[in-house]
Amino acid sequence: MDDYDEFGNYIGPLSDSELGSEDDYPQDPEDAAQQRPSQSAPLEGYADDADAAADDGERIANMELDEEGNIIPNHALIRVDEGPSNAVVLHEDKQYYPSASEIYGEEVETMVQEEDAQPLSVPIVEPVRIRKFAVEEEGLPETRFDRSFLSSLMNFPDMVRNVAVVGHLHHGKTSLLDTLVYETHKMEHDMDTHLRYTDSHNLERDRGISIKSAPLSLVLEGTRRKSYLLNMIDTPGHTNFLDEVASACRLADGVILVVDIVEGVMCNTVQIIRHCIRQSLPIVLVLNKIDRLILELRLPPTEAYYKIRHAIQEVNNCIASFDSDPSLQLGPERGNVAFASTQMGYCFTLRSFAKLYAETYNAGVDVNAFAQRLWGNIYYNAESRNFSRKAQDAESKRSFVHFVLEPLYKIYSAVLSSDTDTLKRTLAGLGIHLKPAVYKADVRPLLKIVLNQFFGPSQGLVDLVVDHIPSPRGAAKARLEKSYTGPKEGAIYDSMLACDADGPLVVQVTKLYQTIDAQEFRAFGRIMSGTARPDMKVKVLGEGFSQDDEEEMSLCTITCTSISETRYTIATTGVPAGSWVLLSGVDTSLTKTGTIYPASLPTSDLHIFAPVEHITQSVLKVSVEALNPSELPKMLEGLRKVNKSYPLAVTKVEESGEHVVMGTGELYLDCVLHDLRVLFAEIEVRVSDPVVRFCETVVETSAVKCYASTPNKRNKITIIAEPLEKGLAEDIEAGVVNIKMPPKVLGKILQEKYGWDLLASRSVWAFGPDANGANVLVDDTLPFEVDKKLLYMVKESIIQGFQWATREGPLCDEPIRNVKFRILDAQLSPDPIHRGGGQMIPTSRRACYSAFLLATPRLMEPIFEVEVETPASHIAAIYTLLAKRRGHVVKDTPKPGSTLYTVKAFVPVIDANGFETDLRIATQGAAFCMMIFSHWSIVPGNPTDAGVKLRPLEPAPPLGLAKDFTLKTRRRKGLTDNVAVASYLDAEMTVALAHAGIEM
Repeated sequence: MDDYDEFGNYIGPLSDSELGSEDDYPQDPEDAAQQRPSQSAPLEGYADDADAAADDGERIANMELDEEGNIIPNHALIRVDEGPSNAVVLHEDKQYYPSASEIYGEEVETMVQEEDAQPLSVPIVEPVRIRKFAVEEEGLPETRFDRSFLSSLMNFPDMVRNVAVVGHLHHGKTSLLDTLVYETHKMEHDMDTHLRYTDSHNLERDRGISIKSAPLSLVLEGTRRKSYLLNMIDTPGHTNFLDEVASACRLADGVILVVDIVEGVMCNTVQIIRHCIRQSLPIVLVLNKIDRLILELRLPPTEAYYKIRHAIQEVNNCIASFDSDPSLQLGPERGNVAFASTQMGYCFTLRSFAKLYAETYNAGVDVNAFAQRLWGNIYYNAESRNFSRKAQDAESKRSFVHFVLEPLYKIYSAVLSSDTDTLKRTLAGLGIHLKPAVYKADVRPLLKIVLNQFFGPSQGLVDLVVDHIPSPRGAAKARLEKSYTGPKEGAIYDSMLACDADGPLVVQVTKLYQTIDAQEFRAFGRIMSGTARPDMKVKVLGEGFSQDDEEEMSLCTITCTSISETRYTIATTGVPAGSWVLLSGVDTSLTKTGTIYPASLPTSDLHIFAPVEHITQSVLKVSVEALNPSELPKMLEGLRKVNKSYPLAVTKVEESGEHVVMGTGELYLDCVLHDLRVLFAEIEVRVSDPVVRFCETVVETSAVKCYASTPNKRNKITIIAEPLEKGLAEDIEAGVVNIKMPPKVLGKILQEKYGWDLLASRSVWAFGPDANGANVLVDDTLPFEVDKKLLYMVKESIIQGFQWATREGPLCDEPIRNVKFRILDAQLSPDPIHRGGGQMIPTSRRACYSAFLLATPRLMEPIFEVEVETPASHIAAIYTLLAKRRGHVVKDTPKPGSTLYTVKAFVPVIDANGFETDLRIATQGAAFCMMIFSHWSIVPGNPTDAGVKLRPLEPAPPLGLAKDFTLKTRRRKGLTDNVAVASYLDAEMTVALAHAGIEM
């Protein structure tokens, strides 16, 4: 039993068979070395086993044998396993397996991840994503002009025209540019579809309307065989996107106003004309859709003339309502009116039509003289071949009817009703020869081909623009007077006035366009002076830059300068003064607009261009939040980009922490939120119900003189509040009354137009909450009562407190409007340390609040002007819909020459949500409406009336609307339910009011 251990394992001596015989071991070490490897040959394909066998062979070869051939033990060749160490090792330091670096080497990067670290919705291998949110040309398309010729024309400002194409929705602005694109680009002309070249964004193509302005530069030839560079920008026609129109007009020297001949002047047309008159922009008129008179209304030529004349007169009446200058009037005989059918692809003026007659009949007539006789009460006698101003008989026809309309009607009639042989003979008489296959086409494509052959390229439109819109050099003075805030003298101003390409670089930026993948923005602006080149180091100035506040100035490098063609860009080595340019690399320092100067200019010489004066206001707002809270940073970045992309979009954070987006209307906010979700943030967001922006005002003068003491009790300011004179707030916002005017000029306007006294008109300190704010701060103190020297020392602090108060009113933190604050008394400490900004600014704000609350405060809401085009049978339904939404009709008139009626009404913005949808349902789609911000109106009721009882889930009574709106707005902003009037009053004043019986 000694041969076995306690576990039953054999531990006795080895048997003879296990020891082996002497023959099993070779006598010669070399033989042993050769034999041993064969006994332990590794398996094929396993390198580690082969290495082990090689090591064993080497060990056997090194063995020593005695005289009898037995192996002499060599302890140096034996590896001794020392067994586990007795050292104490912590659990976290134990290593049971080799590390990844020991297995794969130090140069291999290894990672350890849990299997659920990545959600199942995310692929393990991310696919290649192609971000493309707009239509883009693949490469540079072939054009009918040499692009080097385009670049050379930019060096001659007199050969350049900067034009904005404006008008109402669906009046034909985009299709007018399509006509010019077809004329200048070699591309297939699909007769059955609309090109819509400037509607390049996916959202525009899906909705069928223009949403963003789209610039393009074309080389076009006039009737005088002279080529010009026309920088044109297509603008949206919907009233919600008037911000794009205002941004485009700032860079233009004139506008092409497109008007539908049937619809005439619409609400958007009126707003655009008013803006152009205020900005001193020349207007040329294009009466579009002439073919509707023939094909749709089927008017005879004589009545068609009256319809055309009425449309022109309607535009002239609108212009005269804003400026009575007779030189601004439009007329075909003046050469500033063109006629077009952009769907058919033609456009002509009286001069181009007269030139067509001269070329067709080879008649040696004076084209200009003939054109002057083609409009107005001028009759043509075919027998005597003379023109006269009086009709010879009842059958006499005006020259426009005889020479223009009747030939046009005959062409339409021949194509639509004649057989092929008759049509060939008719067209041959006009010098038009078509291929036989063309006559087999459908009527509409055939008509378009025939009219294109008859009228040729749009040379008349080029003459219209060149003759009546000034060049960049000719318009420089007017543009600088309207927008440049710097001194009207000096080297920089003279360089801008002369459009000097060799002067210092000055760029006015009014728009930021996102790239096709929406990852970055490019700044679009006009070179006012100098030449913009790539790799230039520049100073970018924001809207808030001033000599006293250089915070909005940054240094950037222009990475690329290019010419925009909407669907493609042309990279250039430089863009000279007078032209438009797309700049890359400067967008990080811009929010809405900006000014760019060379980095070498000293800061003292830098002045900005004023921000764009917009036509409408952002009054509708929604609050947004990320559906997944962890994606909040993405949403904030998306909001920042949305703010850049839309000129009138406003994004801010309320005190309650909610993120608010403001826009001009429902469609505007819908597009903003689409871009936020799809283009910029790429996340899902939760959106609140739309609400509106309110204003606060007063209807009476403060009941008592309201004073407020500084915290240190060393100073006291006395102020009263009262309503502004009617119309003054609107004139301040429109820029008619400007705080930067000389005091005498400003005082004269206030005295003559608004009845102010001499002392008050010369003592205007500031407008609030900004330079164009609709509130006024007046110094109404007397020199023998107040130390004027001390008062002027704290003037800036008082103004800051006043602007702070008017920016956030006491009712519901909304801006104050239409209020005049008068400083009646000021008791100031002679020690400057006791009347610093920390003491005076909050005191001034508190004094304004107390004066405001004691002047019968009221809440104001925005009002939309609604214009509805409808058949007469649906007018009653429109009245009913408006009455349900607190709206009322102000005008109901028929549209001349058509079966439509125009209904104009006012409706509160807060009640206008969903009105367009309800209108289409009630009229089965027969009526169409447009809404635009019109004015502010006082909400019925007292917002501080504690006697109004509001019940949940019930509509507020008519006189409780103000209280209802105020309460809901305060709750939404995280404020208390009640307006704490006493918190803005000094203790002494509170006691005095109580003794006087004035309830707070």
